[in-house]
Amino acid sequence: MPPVEKRAENATEAAILSRRSVRGFLPTPISREVVEHLLNVAARAPSGTNMQPWQVIALAGEPLARFCDGMVAAFLAGEEPDGIEQLYYPSPFFEPYLARRRKIGWDLYGILEIARGDRGKARAHVANNLRYFGAPVGLICTIDRRLELGSWVDYGMFLENIAIAARARGLDTCPMALFAEFPRTVRRLLRLDDGVKIVCGMAIGFEDREVPANRLVTERVPAAEFSEFHGF
Repeated sequence: MPPVEKRAENATEAAILSRRSVRGFLPTPISREVVEHLLNVAARAPSGTNMQPWQVIALAGEPLARFCDGMVAAFLAGEEPDGIEQLYYPSPFFEPYLARRRKIGWDLYGILEIARGDRGKARAHVANNLRYFGAPVGLICTIDRRLELGSWVDYGMFLENIAIAARARGLDTCPMALFAEFPRTVRRLLRLDDGVKIVCGMAIGFEDREVPANRLVTERVPAAEFSEFHGF
């Protein structure tokens, strides 16, 4: 796969091109004012008929620690082995998506020195994921379960806005689909009712450049391979 040229021509493009999923954060606190500002900016995302389907719980400090402890305990106890309510990935995977999934998985596990079949290290990595990789702020994003596909599309643009706005302030993020695999646990720990689905989590903080996982570099297919151009 040829590398995609990454040349930013303005500050917006610089934020987009420098965004990546960070898997190790410094404990440096992030204020409520900063997080609320990011969410206000992100809420300018396009939204069909202005429905604004996003609902966010932002956690920091002791509430974040309690939530993470509860999530890890549920995972280690084997709860909700098939708890996901909204499929995120195809089942089964097919090409070219299977190859892309396998590559990033083995690239990451190689950096983390997790050998094939090493369930202990793999479980420790999942537990670290459920702790937001040490980020000082963790989001849980939910949606009214009665909403349809269009609202989920809107939600994706909202999440991207958070990530880009964070990069513009020197912060990093990691969207986390894993939390959606534990919907009953998330709702129990955060006292949410059954009327919402868990979309994902998101970590926000400053990258810890000493964490090996942050050496991971992903590839992107160039536009010429996934686009058609007519009339140009």
